Order: sequence, then structure tokens, then C-alpha cells
Amino acid sequence: MSVVQVHKLGIEGAFEFTPAVYKDDRGLFSSPFQSAAFAEATGRPLFPVKDISHNLSAAGVLRGIHYTATPPGRAKYVYCPHGRVRDFLIDLRTGSPTFGKWETTELSGDDCRALYVPVGVGHAFLSLEDASMIVYVMSEGYVPENERAVSPLDPELGLPLPGGPPPAQSERDLSAPTLAEARERGLLPSYDACLEVEAQLWP
Repeated sequence: MSVVQVHKLGIEGAFEFTPAVYKDDRGLFSSPFQSAAFAEATGRPLFPVKDISHNLSAAGVLRGIHYTATPPGRAKYVYCPHGRVRDFLIDLRTGSPTFGKWETTELSGDDCRALYVPVGVGHAFLSLEDASMIVYVMSEGYVPENERAVSPLDPELGLPLPGGPPPAQSERDLSAPTLAEARERGLLPSYDACLEVEAQLWP
């Protein structure tokens, strides 16, 4: 029977799942998502899946902080089957008891650790190796006009990014507002709206 270590993160509603990894001279086998462990930790099954996507990133690429306007909002289950990344979750839900708080976790193809990202929680990662892959299992499909970003370089957030050459970022991420700017412009979701959307994910 597979064993999953579950850790409730410091951001309200977010969880980390570390499954058993079985290695031999052929490679490895693991199950990054196991329904029984998820339901036991969260009190409900995973949301009905509407979209599964992935990306590949070279070392030094920084993606995020990304989130979805709420409503409609999107919950995510993410893991790294290949490579290694420094992952960040940031609570962007105004009114949340953990608003503005971030958590960082290393995800890799060696430990197959996964994260549950609630509606309204931002996600970012820094790729630590070439060809690092992140898989996203999501509660809603991608709608470009609903997607939002906050700058991961916001000094008030203070994400622990390494010094040296600046990370490689998309134009969208380079021009993203700070957390304070996004809040002032009314771009951040409310905690109550996120909880309401999340409660409606299960038919």
C-alpha cells in the first residue's frame, strides 16, 4: 500500500503531499496524487478535473505569481515529474487570515511531492535545473482574459530568490503589479468569494 506524508501548509486551505517513491536500476515509480490521502487531509475528494497542462523550463526561469480572477477562479494540484524547482504559494485572497503570506517548497522528480493550491492562492516557481517540468491539474479550463499575475520580485513580499543574474521571465510577469498595486486596483480576489467558488466545485 502506498504511503503519503501530508503536511498542512501555513496558507489556509493549502496542502503538501509527499508520496512514497520506489526506485530500482530501471528508474522509479510514484503516485503524486492518491484520492484517499487527499480526501482524508481535506475532507473532500479532488475537484472534477477540467484541464491538465504542463510546462518545461530551463534553469533560471521564474514563472508567476499567477492566479485566476474569482469568479470563476481555479483550484490547482501541481507536481514536478522531472527536474527540480523552488515552488512558491502566495495567499492573494483579501480578507484571508493568511493574506500576503507565502510558503516555499522544493518539488522534484526525485521526491514527486505535490501541492494543492486553493482558489485565489497565487503560484510561482523558479526552475533549478534544465527541462524542469510542472504538471497542473485544474478545476477550470484556461481563459486568457481571466488570468492575472503579481510580481514575484515585489520587495514587500520578499520571496527568497537567489542573488546573481536576474531570472528569465515573460513580458507578462515582468510587467505584473506588486501585491499592493494589485490590491489598490481591485485585481485581487476576496477570501469569501474564493471559498464560495471552491465550495461549488463539487457537484
